[in-house]
Amino acid sequence: MDFKFKIILGLFLAYLTAVLFMYIFQRTFLYFPQEDNYLTEEKILGSPDIVKIPSGEGIELESWYHLSDLSTKTIVFFHGNAGTLNSRIYKLNSFHDMGLNYLAVTWRGFSGNPGKPTEEGLYQDGRAAIEWLLKNNIEKKDIILYGESLGTGIVIEIAQHDSYAAVILESPYTSILDMGKISFPYLPISLILKDKYNSIEKLKNIKTPTLVLHGKKDTLVPFRMGKEIFDNLNTKKRSHFVDEDDHMMKFDQNMRSVISEFVDEIN
Repeated sequence: MDFKFKIILGLFLAYLTAVLFMYIFQRTFLYFPQEDNYLTEEKILGSPDIVKIPSGEGIELESWYHLSDLSTKTIVFFHGNAGTLNSRIYKLNSFHDMGLNYLAVTWRGFSGNPGKPTEEGLYQDGRAAIEWLLKNNIEKKDIILYGESLGTGIVIEIAQHDSYAAVILESPYTSILDMGKISFPYLPISLILKDKYNSIEKLKNIKTPTLVLHGKKDTLVPFRMGKEIFDNLNTKKRSHFVDEDDHMMKFDQNMRSVISEFVDEIN
């Protein structure tokens, strides 16, 4: 065995090891339940109820429910792939100030919930949240599905099967497969990826009015993905693309006005 062949063989085995490592541990690169970024000093308004949403397999999702008026719309808020609801208080307070009800859902494996996050598991959690609202006298025609980052994939999965009052997608991606190809261009992502969240292929089935929000300086999910999501929607739609915003968008007065106007339109 000559030296050149040994080098090639060694590189090949190292590459296979990297592929195997990513296949086994890939979900640790997708879900970050312990990483609670974007915390602020803001306190939660309205004292939402802490509720437990059953999601099968003995799993209950600790979530926050604020109900002010059954006659108004209810936002079901699906957060992204990191942290807890504590780092989203500024968004929930904005919903409160708009006079909206909300159910802010946590995922399996997050916020002390049992279970481990997977694509199918999070779809089940999302559906469980809707079922919980229906059992609590909130109808689908009064539900606004709001997805943040990873949560947009769950919203799109749910929205393609039924009609709701509205859909709001903040910093959406076309698919986790596309994201994986950006982050790991040297790996055969198409072959080894378990959780694909193929949102772009489901858009044709969505009939609900949709608002797409995305920052043009998003350093995590490229802005072009949000634009592609918007362009491929075949329903009544509106966009809010902000020149200076990064991945977690600023919930300033401009953002709140856009959301409020959108809610007024669907009403």
